[in-house]
Parts: sequence; C-alpha cells; structure tokens
Amino acid sequence: MAPQPVRIGTRASKLALTQSGHMQQRIAAALGAGPGGVEEAAPLVRITTSGDRIQDRRLLEAGGKGLFVKEIEEALLDGRIDCAVHSMKDMPAEQPPGLVIAAVPEREDPRDVFIGREVSRLQDLPSGARLGTASLRRQAQRLHARPDLEIVMLRGNVDTRLAKLRAGEVDGILLAYAGLRRLGLEAVVGEALDPVQAPPAPGQGALAIQTRAEDADAPWLAALRDAPTALAIAAERGALEALEGSCRTPLGAYARIEDDQLLLSVEALSPDGRLRFRRDDQLGVPASQAPAGLARELGLLLGRQIREEAGDRIVWA
Repeated sequence: MAPQPVRIGTRASKLALTQSGHMQQRIAAALGAGPGGVEEAAPLVRITTSGDRIQDRRLLEAGGKGLFVKEIEEALLDGRIDCAVHSMKDMPAEQPPGLVIAAVPEREDPRDVFIGREVSRLQDLPSGARLGTASLRRQAQRLHARPDLEIVMLRGNVDTRLAKLRAGEVDGILLAYAGLRRLGLEAVVGEALDPVQAPPAPGQGALAIQTRAEDADAPWLAALRDAPTALAIAAERGALEALEGSCRTPLGAYARIEDDQLLLSVEALSPDGRLRFRRDDQLGVPASQAPAGLARELGLLLGRQIREEAGDRIVWA
C-alpha cells in the first residue's frame, strides 16, 4: 500500500520553488517513491503570501517578517497541506500554537554578498553611492561601516533586484549568498562578506520544515534533519527571541562549529547604524554532545545582555 502523500506548502517565487523542489525530492525518497512518483508522493502546493504581494515598502511597515509565512501556516493548520518549506530567516521567533519546526536540513552558505554595477567590492563604492537593500539589518550594518552611503529601499525577488542594479537605479545591492547559489547565480557575486564581522540574519541560509505538532515525529522527517545545522540555528534563534523577533530591530546572529565547539556572535544596531552592540561567546560543552536547548540558552543569554545594554535604541520607530 502506497504511503499517504505529503502535501508541501511553498511560496510561488522562483527561489522558493527551487528550495521546495529540493526538499520535495528528499521527502518523496524518504516515503519510498521512485523518480517517476515524486509529484504523486509529495506534491507542491503554491501559496501566495502577503509578503509576496506587498512590494512598495519595508516588511516592518506592513506587519513584519511573518507576512511571508502567514497564509502558508493557515493552510497547514487547516489541513490543506501537510508540511511547509520556509526560509528560516523568514520565521518569527515564536511558532503559532499547534505548529512546530520539525526539521532543519543542512545549511547553505549563510553569508551576505555584495553585487556592484561598476565595482566588485563594497569598500570600493564611492562616497554617496546608492546601496539597495530592504533589510534593516543590512542597512544598519553598512551605515555603521560607511555612513557616507545612501541606502535605497529595494524590494522584489532576486531577478527584480538584479534588473534594478543593471538599470542603474542603485550602484550596488546586498543579497543572501544562499539564494544565489540555489538559483545557480554565483557568477554575479562581487564579494562575500565576513559573517563574523557582519553577522547575517538569524537562520540565513537554512530552511525550516514546519508541520503540525502532532506530525513532528513522522518517520520521513528524519531524512531531512541535520544536527549541526539545527544546533547553530537554535543558538541564533535564541538571540532572535531575546532581541524581539520582528523586522523592527536590526540584528544579526552567526553560530558556527569549530573544533567541536559552538561559537556564537550576536549584534544589534540602531537603525541609522551609529550605535552597535555586540556579544561573542561559546558553549561550555562539545557541540557533538550539546542539546539544541542549551544552544538556544546561549543565544537567549547574549541577546538579553545586548537588550539590557541597548534598550530601545536598537528599535526602529
């Protein structure tokens, strides 16, 4: 008897469908489907989210990063889909009642990258150059390093942003390396930024497989889980939780494992980039033996320390 199909909810953008397509193949294989049975075993259900529809302003002005997941989560709760594939960085710090992040697959490269129209390195942009981004974190980090730059709000999918760069609307843009790699667009990258010096968004480069709580132990999910990635993401999302998990706070968090030790860097900035608050620490036990809960506690600790020092100076008003 064939297993019950697992309906996968996903946004309909090219990047989202590419990411979900990779997970579709793995889920179908875990269900025992052959190459010709992927669509039947794990069909993709395309869902347009509020975040996709709103393109004329920052997400924080429209309701926060949860706009990229709201309609998909509703479909999951209603039973119209059985799991959802999200970009982890789009996931709010808290899950809706009844839903969980049931699996975290291997992480793609988490770094931010710079793509310039006439220069290949961020530092080579001339004074007053226009840098495009819709991310409050990227804005604050760049203004902290280069207050002479003009930040231009730039929404849209990857192709749209690259087209605006080519058209001369901006002199350079900042994007996530992971998305470009998944789309096969690595060749456009001018420079990858150091993730320790400029921590990316918590969870950047990772995917979240979300299910209903009662389905979190489904056997097929085991094939998608990557323990080192899950540990790092738990630490970063702990910092996100402590520092107000919305788009109103410019914050970055980067966890990595070196010599079996989990290292975590967390920073938050004032939206104008003038103020920067940072903490770096590590777990006291080997990463290979550490539970995700302990990594989360480290993130919470560093996030709370920054919150106590910074107060409301890191909140966009």
